Amino acid sequence: MNMRLMEKELQSPRSPSTARARHRRKSTEAFPDVAKLNESDLLINDQSKYRSMWIRTYSSVWMLLGFIGVVYLGHLYLWGMIVVIQILMTSELFNLLRRAHEDKRLPGFRLLNWHFFFTAMLWVYGRILGQQIMHAVTPDKFFYKLATSFMKYQMVICYFLYITGFMWFILTLKKKMYKYQFSQYAWTHMILIVVFTQSSFTAANIFEGIIWFLLPASLIAINDVAAYFFGFFFGKTPLIKLSPKKTWEGFIGASVTTVISAFLLANVLGRHQWLTCPRRDLSTSWLECDPGPIFKPETFVLPSELPWKEVSILPVQWHALCLGLFASVIAPFGGFFASGFKRAFKIKDFGGSIPGHGGFTDRMDCQMVMAVFAYIYHQSFVIPHCYPVEVLLEQILGSLSFEEQEVLLTKLKEVIEGRQLQH
Repeated sequence: MNMRLMEKELQSPRSPSTARARHRRKSTEAFPDVAKLNESDLLINDQSKYRSMWIRTYSSVWMLLGFIGVVYLGHLYLWGMIVVIQILMTSELFNLLRRAHEDKRLPGFRLLNWHFFFTAMLWVYGRILGQQIMHAVTPDKFFYKLATSFMKYQMVICYFLYITGFMWFILTLKKKMYKYQFSQYAWTHMILIVVFTQSSFTAANIFEGIIWFLLPASLIAINDVAAYFFGFFFGKTPLIKLSPKKTWEGFIGASVTTVISAFLLANVLGRHQWLTCPRRDLSTSWLECDPGPIFKPETFVLPSELPWKEVSILPVQWHALCLGLFASVIAPFGGFFASGFKRAFKIKDFGGSIPGHGGFTDRMDCQMVMAVFAYIYHQSFVIPHCYPVEVLLEQILGSLSFEEQEVLLTKLKEVIEGRQLQH
């Protein structure tokens, strides 16, 4: 009798071990183990791939048209677009690990996270756009004095805003909820360091010249699209366990396509002043400038056996090859990191804002890595180390009040007059 009861209990679907096994199968359903993948799991044999492709293409076209419109409007609107995307990404990530039951017991706790976010925004953009802020206001006006004071005391202001948030967090700690609150505190800071700080370099690239934002961003998009289509039609060999549907065929095909596209696209973008001139203020007026030597074409004579006698190449195209190589080989690891994160928390996408693509975070994972590299590369290998007089004057005057500028002018006159007397 006891033996029969034990057999029924073991066969019962309510057995804890059976329930746990069912839960495990269900939780990993969206992420099959690559070791068990066969060709039927890849895009090349995915039965629903055509419907997915059309949805993805439709969304991509609308995003591309909107992006072109913002580029046409100029630097300030591009920066505004980046800020909006950062807010949407942060909202997706803040909501990712939230639990409604705990949030109900912590009124104002979500507001605290946004307090840290906007404090970081004030810190980062205040330092990146300090020069543009100073040029956006007129001397001898109230706003000029306000901007000067802000730039002077920005570090203090941001520090005390952060300390206010820190004290706010300590005062809101509740018994039996410490673990949840501290995990959210750590998660907020990780978002600010890994996501917000990296993506903020995009703004610095925009004001150095739209091309230093547009070219890297375009290369990531080209690489993503090329990897999708090469994997779609030719993919057979899985690339990495974190992304089961990514293939070596897609990775290699996208890499070659991206490097070639970088060289050709730089030639097209580098011939327009609207894209190459740096923006020194926050206006939307037309730009005219000396494009610099890297945007002036150089002519190379080709061997007589070729049908073309000579070819015109912009020096920026050689820099574009480096950007293209990084975008095709290194930047995809930002996507692999995001895939690993999603697998760890058993989610398919960070959000559902963009049909066929997921959320904004899903689209910006590689862009963040690329933005930092583009900024570092531009500062290290593109900007000349010998600054022209105009740039030095802008840096000096941007940190001085109007009265200090008058004192500086008087001192310079005295120095120059003294040297003239000596000669």
